[in-house]
Amino acid sequence: MTDTDPVENLSSAAEQIRAFNHASRSTDNEDWHYPIHTYKAAGNLSYLAQMLGQAIEQATRPAMRTYEHGRLLIDGQGDPDAAVVQMLAASEDAVQHAQDLAAALGRLHSATSAMAVDTEGLPGFTEG
Repeated sequence: MTDTDPVENLSSAAEQIRAFNHASRSTDNEDWHYPIHTYKAAGNLSYLAQMLGQAIEQATRPAMRTYEHGRLLIDGQGDPDAAVVQMLAASEDAVQHAQDLAAALGRLHSATSAMAVDTEGLPGFTEG
């Protein structure tokens, strides 16, 4: 048994994304003005998306373990075999979409890597 609850880890990750969405909404945030901030955000989102496939696959393990031991029940007298087939198909789709998302975010990250701010004439920036 581990000291960490996998579901709590995902809950914490989801809360962090919610916090990012809230913090990045404001255009008055000093830490959210420049192209480097877009670059860093895209890099972190790309990294996150790269890990989603593994997380999705591992999220099915408890249900699969229960199924493999013949202990999986489905509400309403449902068919465990059909439910597992449906779960695995959905998981496979989700993993593919996560890979596609990771690739798109990688392209976004690359596209923002050369971006900077023209500081000429802006107050607070020295010339040269």
